[in-house]
Amino acid sequence: MTTQFFGQRIKRNEDPRLLTGQALFVDDVDLPGMLHVAFVRSPYAHAVIRRVDASAARGREGVMAVYSAEDLGNYWRRGPLLVSPPPIERPNSRSALTFHERTQPILARDKVRHVGEPVAAIVAVSRYVAEDAAADVIVEYDPLPAVVDIEQAFTAPPALVHDDLDSNVGAHVIQEKGNYEQAQAQADVVIRRKLSYDRGVAAAMENRGIVAQWDRRAGKLTVWDTTQAPVVIRNGLAGMLGLSEHQVRVIAPFIGGGFGPKIMMFYPEEMLIPWLAMQLDRPIKWIEDRQENFFATTHERGQVHEAEMALTRDGQILGVHDVFLHDGGAYMPYGLTVPINSQCTLLGCYHVPNYYSEFRAMFTNKTIVTPYRGAGRQHGVFVMERLLDFAARELGLDRNEIRRRNFIPPDQFPYNNEIIYQDFAPLVYDSGNYAPVLEKTLEMIGYEEFIRDEQPRAKKQGRAVGIGVVTYVEGTGIGPYEGARVQVQPSGKVTVVTGVGTQGQGHYTSYAQIVAEQIGVDVRNIEVVTGDTDLFYWGAGTFASRGAVVAGNAINEAAKDVRRKILKLASELLEADEADLE
Repeated sequence: MTTQFFGQRIKRNEDPRLLTGQALFVDDVDLPGMLHVAFVRSPYAHAVIRRVDASAARGREGVMAVYSAEDLGNYWRRGPLLVSPPPIERPNSRSALTFHERTQPILARDKVRHVGEPVAAIVAVSRYVAEDAAADVIVEYDPLPAVVDIEQAFTAPPALVHDDLDSNVGAHVIQEKGNYEQAQAQADVVIRRKLSYDRGVAAAMENRGIVAQWDRRAGKLTVWDTTQAPVVIRNGLAGMLGLSEHQVRVIAPFIGGGFGPKIMMFYPEEMLIPWLAMQLDRPIKWIEDRQENFFATTHERGQVHEAEMALTRDGQILGVHDVFLHDGGAYMPYGLTVPINSQCTLLGCYHVPNYYSEFRAMFTNKTIVTPYRGAGRQHGVFVMERLLDFAARELGLDRNEIRRRNFIPPDQFPYNNEIIYQDFAPLVYDSGNYAPVLEKTLEMIGYEEFIRDEQPRAKKQGRAVGIGVVTYVEGTGIGPYEGARVQVQPSGKVTVVTGVGTQGQGHYTSYAQIVAEQIGVDVRNIEVVTGDTDLFYWGAGTFASRGAVVAGNAINEAAKDVRRKILKLASELLEADEADLE
């Protein structure tokens, strides 16, 4: 089928606003009488809070209010658990799950657990005054030993991150298929390695930010937020603040990069700023500075794996055994999404008849870990693909050949991996044919010519060059749902509204192309609205490569309905059969 609009190279609808500086970002929101917030943050990774003295800050000119944990009264609380762990236990298996729920407070009380944890909030007439006043606040700490190494946190912890637990293990999960011990006993070779994956920081071009305005007469709270999931933020804030969902409007305008850390509500600032707006009856703004971003926005990636692979002498995988530690940081508001993704994605494109995977998610005195660019999937891929490279070298096989020999055959689909994925469903691949994809890739990059000609030539010149080969199956398009509304206006313009936020993917053009394909209107005449909870009431958000798959399909179905209405009305006006109309 030849498409007229979808997939074509066209000028993007959003670019005129972006390129001329007319696009609205959260920091562009400037309201009359707006106050600004700066936070007093812990300089210690681990310490007891003995005293917070904000008397000097309160006396500074231009300071409207200062809040510590005690000043929040009944509003002081911990953030929600955003994702519950899936049910792992299965009969006749060692699969099991233990999880200790610990989420972060709005402001630290009694103890701080990572550098940058907020202890107090200053509200002032400008950010400059608020920052100066934050320096006036005296916080007396008793430093404690910091837990920063996940292996030490497990084997010989210098301290407990959460004193009410008897260890720093936040969760212990085992998933198993088959019998790895039997596979190992039958193997001709067993590859064993210890593999480490370092932490990372998202560092989007636009840091986090939030503006809140409370209209007391209308009983309406409006929040502008750098979030990937505005509907979720609205629902959470309504529950926390004792409002109905209709009383809360969350707007996610243009977002300068999200990558995961801006998905859902768990940040102290998101819980506090709207409450401050209601308490002071003034618009309140907080914009994260770059230093704050490094320790106040969530991190990703830290894991250590003790992994082994059992194989036959011809390179067939008999089983994989992987035990790893996952650095969860000081709190785990996002449950076990990241390490379970690692556990499941490790299996990749390969037939692994026997698999034992065990992890412990560790509490440490570091910034919270949540999904970011892959959400743990890349860790599992790294472990499996390194083991295959080591096995190929040990067995004298070409690295591509060992992968070919272990791909799941096309006639084995749907293929049940016999473990549970992070969406609570069995990990089943519906279809696949991996070998042709590998062959096409090798052909397109000139792999054989590179190995035969370029690599030896570079080696003679003293340059070490190579090509890494990795295969990958990713669980994307995760539910539960998205929706859309498509309307043809009296002017002939078309409006498309969806509940997802946008973080630079080009939704304003790609969604318009989907609609244009169905109803034949030029893409430039289609207005797309994303991330405004007053204009579309429900949805989950933009994450896990689901924007096009889930929201895009919802938009397509809505556009089909509009197309049918257009043809029905035209058939009546033109006195023609619908089947004869284009």
